[in-house]
Amino acid sequence: METLKKLLTYLPQEDMALIEKAYFYASCAHSYQVRASGDPYLTHLESVSANLAELKIDGATITAALLHDILEDTLVTEQDLLNEFGEEVLSLVQGVTKLNKYQFDDNITAQAENWRKMLLAVVKDIRVIIIKLADRLHNMRTLKYLSPDKQKSIASESLTLYAPFAHRLGIYKWKSELEDLAFETLQPVEYNKIKTQWEKRAESNIENLKEVEEQLKEKLAPSAIPLRISARPKNLYGIYKKMERQNKPFSAIEDLFGMRVITDTIEHCYAILSVLNSSFKLVEGSFTDYINVPKANMYQSLHMTVISDKNVMVETQIRTEEMHQRAEYGVAAHWRYKRKVESCAGNAPKEDTKDAPAEDRLDWLKQFLEWQRETTDSSEFLNSLKTECNFEQIFVFTPQKKVIKLPLGATTLDFAYAVHSDIGDTFMGAKVNGKMATIDTKLKTGDVCEILVRKNIRPRQDWLKFAITAQARSKIRKYLREHPEKTDNR
Repeated sequence: METLKKLLTYLPQEDMALIEKAYFYASCAHSYQVRASGDPYLTHLESVSANLAELKIDGATITAALLHDILEDTLVTEQDLLNEFGEEVLSLVQGVTKLNKYQFDDNITAQAENWRKMLLAVVKDIRVIIIKLADRLHNMRTLKYLSPDKQKSIASESLTLYAPFAHRLGIYKWKSELEDLAFETLQPVEYNKIKTQWEKRAESNIENLKEVEEQLKEKLAPSAIPLRISARPKNLYGIYKKMERQNKPFSAIEDLFGMRVITDTIEHCYAILSVLNSSFKLVEGSFTDYINVPKANMYQSLHMTVISDKNVMVETQIRTEEMHQRAEYGVAAHWRYKRKVESCAGNAPKEDTKDAPAEDRLDWLKQFLEWQRETTDSSEFLNSLKTECNFEQIFVFTPQKKVIKLPLGATTLDFAYAVHSDIGDTFMGAKVNGKMATIDTKLKTGDVCEILVRKNIRPRQDWLKFAITAQARSKIRKYLREHPEKTDNR
């Protein structure tokens, strides 16, 4: 508890009193339990809470983290928790509590229904998934104490669901660690090979970054712009995926480290960009302005790749301190900032006018749950969730230049349903960049897709083989269910 106290110095005394009460309550309830490592179970609860404390999250969330397994693993009841800690803490604990495993015939069904239950809680309170991610992060850090089969099962779920979810929420720091821990478990040979090669090149890469850093500081000195610069190592799994995606060996990957420049205001971000433009050669096409056009997960920065005097390419990011916090901790940082604004405003909560509330960033999840409401196939639910969580997206244009955003791997049929359900239901074919394309043609960013329709065509069962988005699959199923007598005339 002493270590946790050091991390919680940002909280008011009344929150600390509730947290200390939860700590001792949990220590009694879990007193007979030990982890696979042999450590007292309380060490896990402390570690999960410490992960959250690093985000400077609120007291109710820390309290719930200390109690997050109490309904699942002890004799404490929901009424007990309500009486002792109130409705807010109870609701958070309920959100992360798994359904009874004995209700299900197989692990896939249990996993699907537990995710469905948790996500319904998440759309009501985003802190539920933040607690769950902190819990999974500690479990991944201590994975070695479990059986090999269990390790692979947990690592696989972490890589395909938890890490993408963290990315969706903008919690990049946790996303990267979850990916690397899962990568090490699932592909140890590839992991160790890349790690060894990375370590050999790390020293020279950092030296190159320092040279660029010194040049930048020298050029900015007359302006007195406050800034700090740090090296940004790419996570090993990210390097592995880049090698795989570009079909390149490790030796051909140049950007193992990037440079991050953090300042105080947006105006200074653009001033630093101007200095970089005049002092270094920029790689053509490398500049992206995520400040004026933020990513869907609230990420903001200026991106460009500069070439040093020694002809070394350096990926560079420029952002404010607040943007940096959001880049590392995503919606958690935004949610904390929003609460701070509200508390400063007195009794009447004041809405943050610059950004929508963090909860609004879960619109995609609300829509996904709506599409999946009638899906009873557990594998279908999990696969669709993995697709929707995947933050790798493509941007495809209609002939009228309207942009349609889709997940990577989406087909012309997915595009048709994204335009309108009636367009999807009467899909006859497509033209991609002026050339005829089939129903299963995968699209890529920048494509112009025109959907060809015919009134007497109707969705068929085999269309489900070609649609990957939850929206398209839901619409196809709905039509087949409502019109069992109708068939396609082709």
